[in-house]
Amino acid sequence: MRFRPGRSLTAANSQTALQYVQSGNFDIDELPRPITVVGVNQVLGRLERRKHWHRKCKLLYSIRGALTCEIEGSLWTATPQCAVWIPSSTPHKCHALGHAEYYMLLIDSDIGVTLPQSCCTMAVSALLREMLIRAAQFPALYPLDGPEVRLLPVILDELSAARTEDHRIPLPTDPSLRRLLEMMMSAPEDKASAAEWAARCALSERTLNRKLRRETGMSLWRWRHQIHVMLAVQRMSNGESVQAVAMDLGYESASSFISMFKKTIGKPPARYLAERDSQR
Repeated sequence: MRFRPGRSLTAANSQTALQYVQSGNFDIDELPRPITVVGVNQVLGRLERRKHWHRKCKLLYSIRGALTCEIEGSLWTATPQCAVWIPSSTPHKCHALGHAEYYMLLIDSDIGVTLPQSCCTMAVSALLREMLIRAAQFPALYPLDGPEVRLLPVILDELSAARTEDHRIPLPTDPSLRRLLEMMMSAPEDKASAAEWAARCALSERTLNRKLRRETGMSLWRWRHQIHVMLAVQRMSNGESVQAVAMDLGYESASSFISMFKKTIGKPPARYLAERDSQR
């Protein structure tokens, strides 16, 4: 692999990938290693990376906090049970709020194993989680004949065996619908009627529904339910109870929330999370 003139790799022998990239030496895509893991612990504030892409394939996995990605017209969420897979050269934009701890795994696209060719979410096993944490401590230029390399095939085996899913929220391009999404995300408990949501977007109810169906293929209420499911999975994955999540999302009871979740996902939240946990 060729590097930009005047940039030394000496520090990469002792620094982690995160430390080396933070030092401003070069883009992480340039590291001549088949697999690189970066661990980030953001204690306070908001992270919002502008749209970018990587030459390598990318797995984005959050251990703590809300981490979302805008990819190919959809909003994807990384949780403690589920990571977001982004194929090489795919433009994406990431958001994290508050205390967020997450890991970014970069893999050469020609590494020689079968990996997803399109964006998806991947179930994260307990073994894969621990290997990501360990690999983030490797030197950026770990020795290719050292013990670090022996961990790489196991990481690839876990990725190849991981269950994939397609949980995302379609993102509209219309500015008024983008405002609607921001309002629904920031105040998910809001019980406004369709007419009230439309008025807040300076649209008629008919126009709002027509635009939503054209851009997302969903009605207003189905789209809102998808938003609620995404937020609920985030919170329940961090240990919040179904009852607490239901109340925070504005449902009259846990049973009404469970009914919505089952209709949207095809299974109640307890079963959905238990099946994910069984693969950790």
